[in-house]
Amino acid sequence: MTRNDQFLKACRKEKTDFTPIWLMRQAGRYMEEYRKIRSKIDFLTMCKTPDLAAEVTLQPINRIGVDAAIIFADILLPLEPMGIKLEFAKNEGPVINNPIRTNEDVNALRHINTDEDLSFLPEAIRIVKQELNGKVPLIGFSGAPFTLASYIIEGGSSRNYIHAKKMMYKEPERWNRLMDKISSVIINYLLAQVKSGAEAVQLFDSWVGCLSAEDYRQYVLPHSKKVIKNIKKEENVPVIHFGTNTTTLLQSMTEAGGDVIGMDWRINLDEGWGKIGFDRAVQGNLDPVVLLSNPVEIEKRVKDILKRAGGRPGHIFNLGHGILPETPVDNVIALVDMVHDLTGK
Repeated sequence: MTRNDQFLKACRKEKTDFTPIWLMRQAGRYMEEYRKIRSKIDFLTMCKTPDLAAEVTLQPINRIGVDAAIIFADILLPLEPMGIKLEFAKNEGPVINNPIRTNEDVNALRHINTDEDLSFLPEAIRIVKQELNGKVPLIGFSGAPFTLASYIIEGGSSRNYIHAKKMMYKEPERWNRLMDKISSVIINYLLAQVKSGAEAVQLFDSWVGCLSAEDYRQYVLPHSKKVIKNIKKEENVPVIHFGTNTTTLLQSMTEAGGDVIGMDWRINLDEGWGKIGFDRAVQGNLDPVVLLSNPVEIEKRVKDILKRAGGRPGHIFNLGHGILPETPVDNVIALVDMVHDLTGK
C-alpha cells in the first residue's frame, strides 16, 4: 500500500489532497550526494550497478520531499544489447560509434529481453521498492521511438536531425522497420520495469519537437501509439507521454496515447490543457531556469501555473524539462514546499 498515493490519483484524474510534484532529473548532478558518487564512478557503471542506481534514485526522496521516485537510468540503455556501441564521452554526452544508416544496419539490430540483457534495471527497481516501503510510488521510463531512432541514426546529439529526417523522407520503409524494432524493444523494456515494481511509466520524446505536426502524424504517431497501447493492454499502470518543444504536437501526442500528457514551458498550462483535452491529466510545466533565480520569483511562477491548473483534478506539477546541474538544492526544496503549501498539504 502506497502511503502517499497523490501522484497516482492525479494520473487517474481523481481528486487529490494537494497537487503532487516530482521533477525530471530529480536524481542528478545538482545534488552533492550524487556528485560524490559520480566523482568516483562513471555514469554507465552507476546505471548498471543496482545498489548505486537505487541509492541515487532515493536521494531526492529523502532530501527534497517529492511525491514520486523515478528510477535512475538513461534512455539509451536498451540500445547496447541491440548492438549499438554506446559511450559517454567526457563533456560531449552520448556518442554512438556505429550509427544506423543502411538496411543491413537495421537488420543487424537485435531484439532484446530486458530481464536477461538489462537485468541490472529490474534489480535496481526491486531494491528501490523495498527501500521505499510504500512511502511514494516509483516511476519507470524509456525514451520514445522517435528519440531513440534519432540518436542511433545521428550517432549522438544533433541540431538539425539531418540523417534521421533524410531516412524518414527518402527511405520510409527503412524508417518504419527501424521504428518497429525500437518500439518492440521499448514495450519489452517498460513492461519489465512494471513487472519489477514500477507503478507508472513515462515515455520521453525529448527530440520530437524538431518535427512538423504533419511529419509527426505520418512517421511517429503510429509507433508511439503502438508502444502505449501494448503497455496498457498488458498492465493497468498510468503512462505519461512527454516531449519538449511540442506546442504544435500536443493534440497529436494525445492521440498517440497516454493517461498524462507532459508539457514544457513554451505554452501556458491552461492553453496546453485545452489543446490536450480536460479529460486527460497533465504534467508540467515550470521552466527549469526559473530555479536558478530566487524564492520570490519561483513562488510567482508557481502560483501562475497553479492558477492556470484551476484546481482541476489531474495536474501533476513538474518542470518543463530536467533540473539543470547548476540548480541550488535549496531552491528545489523551496519549490516542492511551495507547491505543497499552496495546494493544501
